[in-house]
Amino acid sequence: MTELEQRLLSVIQDAFPLEERPYRRLAEVLNAQEACAGGEARGHLTEQAVFDAVENLRRSGIVRRIGGIYDSRRLGFISRLCAGKVTDLDKFASAVNGIPAITHNYVRSHEYNVWFTAIAESEGEIRAIVDGLCASTGLHDVHILTATKKFKINTVMRVLKENEDSRLRGNDDRGGEFIAALSSSDKARIRIACDDIPHTLTPFTDWGVSLEALRDDLVQKRMRRFGAILRHQDAGFAYNAMVCFKLDERLETKDERSVILSDPWKGESKDPAGAILANKPYISHCYERPAFEGFPYTLYVMMHAQSAEELDAFIKDAAVSIGNPEYAVLHSVRELKKTSFRFFA
Repeated sequence: MTELEQRLLSVIQDAFPLEERPYRRLAEVLNAQEACAGGEARGHLTEQAVFDAVENLRRSGIVRRIGGIYDSRRLGFISRLCAGKVTDLDKFASAVNGIPAITHNYVRSHEYNVWFTAIAESEGEIRAIVDGLCASTGLHDVHILTATKKFKINTVMRVLKENEDSRLRGNDDRGGEFIAALSSSDKARIRIACDDIPHTLTPFTDWGVSLEALRDDLVQKRMRRFGAILRHQDAGFAYNAMVCFKLDERLETKDERSVILSDPWKGESKDPAGAILANKPYISHCYERPAFEGFPYTLYVMMHAQSAEELDAFIKDAAVSIGNPEYAVLHSVRELKKTSFRFFA
């Protein structure tokens, strides 16, 4: 990637500008950043140059999609992580590819070797999908896992540590279970916004969606962010793992699992283990889920690194930060499917 492409990724993941001429706005922001940093060639980036750079990121596959990332709960849907065992992975992958409700499907380095995410409007629909896969692919010993507590949902990968502009930042994970009634026009807009923006200088005009309505989706917390979704491996984060921690019951409170750590700078601190891990920049997702037979772990995190050594260091750092509990590392062995769910399709 060029330096410009790296700078763009640090901005457009968080929030692609919801403006009629978004690439002009991106050029203004990057030029302002350079001016603040004392750059010599101030104001040199043009709208067309920024557009061409983003198009190259899309064409190369680093950017998988630029669009809306919606909160399934806010739209009346549920999401479940499913773990199971499969022998014929190719047959399983072929079947899953034909099911739009399944968005992510990975082979992981564990006895439970397939882990996939399903989104639907009811538990019954997800159960039916799983039962169908069991009948047709040999999937067995399946566990459908809900997130009992969410600490972090943020797939933004930091290519650079700086060059962030607060004027363009999107919204991180939102809490709450309130579901507002959606009109037919709301559903039509959301259905379009779950797709990839047109390859033009005026994508929203050409999409035929209201910018005001998209901004309102953010305000109403239906949308977590509007931005670029990356293929992590192509973006330089080729080493990924789901790390699951078994939290010691002795460290639990009545209401939430927590750890007590001694910090020479802050004294003794007491925070939920999930909250501690959610602050780690190398962790994109952090959930509590119920344990099940043969898998006693309850705190799940996704880690991303640029090398095997870096990933190992991250895992050790995370474990130490929450008191060194027992944990399992499930490496991402093979990506069978990774798509965005299109609501109201």
